[in-house]
Amino acid sequence: MIRRGLLILSALLAGCAHGTPVQTPVTAVTPVGDRSASPALIDSLWAQLDSAHTRGKWADVIKLADRLSLELPPTDPRLNRSHLYRGDAYYGQHDYLQAAREFRRVSDENPLDPLAPTGLLRVGDSYARLWRRPELDATYGQTALATYQELVSRYADSDAAKQAEARIAELNDKFAVKAYKSAQYYMRLKAYDSAIIYLKDLVLSYPRAAIVPAALVKLIAAYRALNYQEDVQETCEYLRKYHATDAEAIKTCAGVAAPTTPPPAAAVPAPAPGT
Repeated sequence: MIRRGLLILSALLAGCAHGTPVQTPVTAVTPVGDRSASPALIDSLWAQLDSAHTRGKWADVIKLADRLSLELPPTDPRLNRSHLYRGDAYYGQHDYLQAAREFRRVSDENPLDPLAPTGLLRVGDSYARLWRRPELDATYGQTALATYQELVSRYADSDAAKQAEARIAELNDKFAVKAYKSAQYYMRLKAYDSAIIYLKDLVLSYPRAAIVPAALVKLIAAYRALNYQEDVQETCEYLRKYHATDAEAIKTCAGVAAPTTPPPAAAVPAPAPGT
């Protein structure tokens, strides 16, 4: 065996000495994503993607959108819509972080595209869904709020911006509820000064929130626990002026006289804008 190996080695060396090249096998590599698909194939793939999106077949949407992202020319408007479809698919699968990333691409990569406002709206929706309950950490809620505000600032005249304004009101209601629950916690501990801070900040920060009348009623209860009679009078006056039809407010302030002097600025929350 050793002798045979030496003979083979000698033959190879001899071939090299006479200039005979040693042939090595070449493996063919098929390029990936070279956008070599024909227009007809691209149209067929797009029709499949559109159909899968309409039917809510989210796994198929992701697969087809991934394929088309490799085949569509960069200038094809369907490329941006494929990001939107992929975002819808992740959203439908409850993968809201990945959905937000895909929706963000719609606005960031093509800010002049008509779909850009919709992309930003859907980014905000994705983060809003991640903030499941008001009492939980509000980081995702803050991110959603910032995104909606960005949309209103960048695309003020779009239909998506009008929808964002409604979403902002919904989020503010949740932020107000979060502050209210914090105040309730301190009320149970009889830490009335801390409860007052949360309640006054709630009314100042979210004057249009649906929970404001209940927060003012709770504020009056805290004032009464501390025997702050003037603050009770001033807050009841505020309730009568801005929330006169609230049944709990009427009951709470029954028999409470109006203040004899104008309330100091710090005692009564500022009135809600537009009221």
